[in-house]
Amino acid sequence: MILGDLLGVHVYDDDGARLGRVADARFVVDGAPRQLMADARLLGLVVSPHSASSFLGYERTGLTQPWPLPAMLRWRHRGSFLVLWEDIGRIGAESVRLRPGFTAYSPAVDRSGQE
Repeated sequence: MILGDLLGVHVYDDDGARLGRVADARFVVDGAPRQLMADARLLGLVVSPHSASSFLGYERTGLTQPWPLPAMLRWRHRGSFLVLWEDIGRIGAESVRLRPGFTAYSPAVDRSGQE
């Protein structure tokens, strides 16, 4: 499956309740960040209950300019959460189903790129 095919796909909990859509994917670089061809792995998916569009980088907590873009995008993605790869039960062409008891993490990233 191509990652771009997941963007906008509906996300459901284990009982079938709709939680939102996949808005983004979060990766972690294993190894030195400046290392050529460092290994990246999928940490999880960002689920947005209101919009399937990207955060455009404004999930970084220190970004405030150009005003009012950060405020608008954060409002548009209110209630968004990060679900870790381990909590994803099934990925299909039309939907993503989460495992029972999944944990919803904040999608925010600080200035250094750390969660």
